[in-house]
Amino acid sequence: MLFMLAGVFWGLPYFFIVWALESFSTPTIVFARTLLGALVLIPYAIKVGGIRPALKAWPYVALFAVLEMVVPWWLITEAGKHISSGLSGLLVATVPFFAVAILAIFLKDRTALRPVPLAGMVIGFGGVVALVGVDSFLGNLQPLWVGAVVLGSIGYAIAPIMANIKISHVPTSGVIGLSMALVAIVYTPAAMAELPAELAAEPTAHAWIALVVLGLVCSALAFVIFFELLKEIGPAKASLITYLNTAVALLLGTLFLAEPVTPGLLLGIPLISLGLYLSAKK
Repeated sequence: MLFMLAGVFWGLPYFFIVWALESFSTPTIVFARTLLGALVLIPYAIKVGGIRPALKAWPYVALFAVLEMVVPWWLITEAGKHISSGLSGLLVATVPFFAVAILAIFLKDRTALRPVPLAGMVIGFGGVVALVGVDSFLGNLQPLWVGAVVLGSIGYAIAPIMANIKISHVPTSGVIGLSMALVAIVYTPAAMAELPAELAAEPTAHAWIALVVLGLVCSALAFVIFFELLKEIGPAKASLITYLNTAVALLLGTLFLAEPVTPGLLLGIPLISLGLYLSAKK
């Protein structure tokens, strides 16, 4: 259940980012979703005694916030102006490949280097290269923003591994609540510079709904669920929620945003899916 919920809730952001971008800038979107998340989680963390341990571990909480939110959320949200939501979701599916590589290279987890998982990583990356190469050649996407999402995915891979090693003893509500408060503070100046003009332009109902969903469901609730999942099955297996993320993102983009299914997607999706499947096998 944790796996299913985390997969669905983290498949939603790509769709709702497109809605939010109708009326709001990237800094405003990141500021709003983290502020909403912090307003919900910090009071709860204080109530259950989670905020004090998080404050004691603040260097690692701050590092988690940078790797998981400050950088990736700007990159992925800004990329939503240039590439489809489904493609963003698909590119974030590279997270398990990076997670396995990090565990193998830096933490000496050699299970990742067994023939089947290694073949899966090679096939999966081949799928990303095929997708980007074909659609770039046909003029269907901008490689710069593909690279931005992949860079964000590297942050997504590193952050849970670091958190699982350094702050697994800290209550989830404290880690996520404090992280979101820090990110909201970082984005406050840029958001305040954009927000008056955005409000004067009368944001659409879609954009307001998107901000609320991004903050409460895709941020606060999804992170709490993911951290519980992380404790149950570890970072490598938990990263495989990107299977479900991708399916949700592609489905919503195709059905409700009329995003095209390009030749690159048709070629890349099977290879990436096969790569994910093989990389998860023992």
